Amino acid sequence: MASQPKRRSSKQQSNSSIVTKFTNSDIVSKGKQAAGDAAFVTKKLLRSTGKAAWIAGTTFLILVVPLIIEMDREQQFNDLELQQQSLLGAPPVAPTQ
Repeated sequence: MASQPKRRSSKQQSNSSIVTKFTNSDIVSKGKQAAGDAAFVTKKLLRSTGKAAWIAGTTFLILVVPLIIEMDREQQFNDLELQQQSLLGAPPVAPTQ
């Protein structure tokens, strides 16, 4: 027994033709194109933002963090010197910065 194709009623055919007309309309195709363009621009923007964040982060780690550590070490050294001078009875000298 061969299966026979189902026949659509006229109401189903008109509904499918409305959907077909809608999906093939100029407005829908322009909307799809605009959505595709927006997705492309967003992807490029995120990629370039990620690259910029990577560059800024690595530059900060390589240049600024060692500077902060060295400045903290220098401040600790100055504080230690000032403490030793006060223990030895020398008049306290204002730290130069």
